Amino acid sequence: MRPPSLHLAVDLGAESGRVALGRLEGERLEVEILHRFKNTPALLGGYLHWDLPRLWLEILEGLKKAPPGVQSLGVDGWGVDYALLGPDGDLLGLPRHYRDPHHLAAFQKVLEEIPREDIFSQTGIQFMPINTLYQLIALRDGNRALLEAAQTFLMLPDLFHHWLCGATAVEWTNVSTTQLADPRTCNWSEPLLQRLGLPRRLFSQPVPPGTPLGPLRGKVAREVGQEILVVAPCTHDTASAVAAVPAQGNSWAYISSGTWSLVGLELPQPVLTPQALAMNLTNEGGLDGTIRLLKNVMGLWLLQECRQAWGDGYSYADLAAMAEKAEPFRSLVNPDDPRFLLTHQVAGPMPERIQAYCQETGQPLPQGEAEITRTVYDSLALQYRRVVEGLEQLTGRPITRLHVVGGGSQNRLLCQLTADVSGREVWAGPAEATLIGNLLVSARAVGALPGSVREVVRASFTPEIYRPRTLPGLEAAYQRLLRLP
Repeated sequence: MRPPSLHLAVDLGAESGRVALGRLEGERLEVEILHRFKNTPALLGGYLHWDLPRLWLEILEGLKKAPPGVQSLGVDGWGVDYALLGPDGDLLGLPRHYRDPHHLAAFQKVLEEIPREDIFSQTGIQFMPINTLYQLIALRDGNRALLEAAQTFLMLPDLFHHWLCGATAVEWTNVSTTQLADPRTCNWSEPLLQRLGLPRRLFSQPVPPGTPLGPLRGKVAREVGQEILVVAPCTHDTASAVAAVPAQGNSWAYISSGTWSLVGLELPQPVLTPQALAMNLTNEGGLDGTIRLLKNVMGLWLLQECRQAWGDGYSYADLAAMAEKAEPFRSLVNPDDPRFLLTHQVAGPMPERIQAYCQETGQPLPQGEAEITRTVYDSLALQYRRVVEGLEQLTGRPITRLHVVGGGSQNRLLCQLTADVSGREVWAGPAEATLIGNLLVSARAVGALPGSVREVVRASFTPEIYRPRTLPGLEAAYQRLLRLP
């Protein structure tokens, strides 16, 4: 019997990162987490930055824990944030965090100068001040010298690939999040770059997921103890997660549940209609030329920030258990209200922001950890229903099943609430969908995958199924959510 093939994946999340080993034997994949580490942004000079040197050292530490014989390695991470390299390949400056508030003025300025319809018709991307487009305009207007000195634009997973193997390729699924690229051509939008006055030389032709980039640099290979081929997986973490959804047929939607909740459909072509623009939907790249038509919902970021305010006395499991005993639908928030986007360093404690929203909308103030956590869960589940029903109406595609993947798939209360509120079955798992998608795309690139990515996922991981129950007061609560500002 052939020994299993070995593959490595680095997954960078907004709160933490992991280095994982995948053992692929036939059509079964086993995933082992080799190294976990925190991802803590740094407030420097009044600006929020990613601590990339620390992340790089953590990645190397994880790679050193891998057994010999690894065939492939790929990095995925969050979207929209970027890095600039100079002519010599050196990093120019420390990349800003997408939650830094200094992009807000650029967001307003661009939308005053260019109609939303024009931008959406060329990019199909939802309007959020965190998008790369507005970050680059903020740089153009605030530090033009840095932009003029730059030679190469990379998304952050691309930057780590560059440090690993020397390649300066940008991978399509992450490029598609920038609001600077055309989902019909899988390339940059030339008219938009020109209209914005951004240097064309920065933006190279994107490569599709599964593109081999090259072997580890000699010094890196010596440090980690082996030679490995670096492959660009779906470098956007949501694209990797959706690739690992164990779905069949067309009557399903996905919720990639983590810091953000990405609620959407997998389609063969982008939807660039006025209705999609009005719903503020986004068309992002997926595996094998697919489109992820989705909506960003603020997600478990709300609870992560609450937990930061409350300290480490309660685990997420503790909070869920407490919330299950709290009164349902007592208070609700619109999870996508702009006040919830920023970090506590900038906007203050999240529990107080949630209470302020409830007070402004004439609702009872949630008090204490249990009530505030319940408010978050109820609001997320109701918002998921809102997005799913909108997608169903827009596309005419009936949605009978919701696949919840990512860390949030382990939250039994939220999964059951999602089933109850949506009136649809929820299939939860795999929790490590991002790592799984990353590993399997890289394995396929080196010829180690015997079947399709989803066939291996279905053979390797069993989802937990939640069926909808009847909840008193549900419809009234849903109508309340729809009326919230």
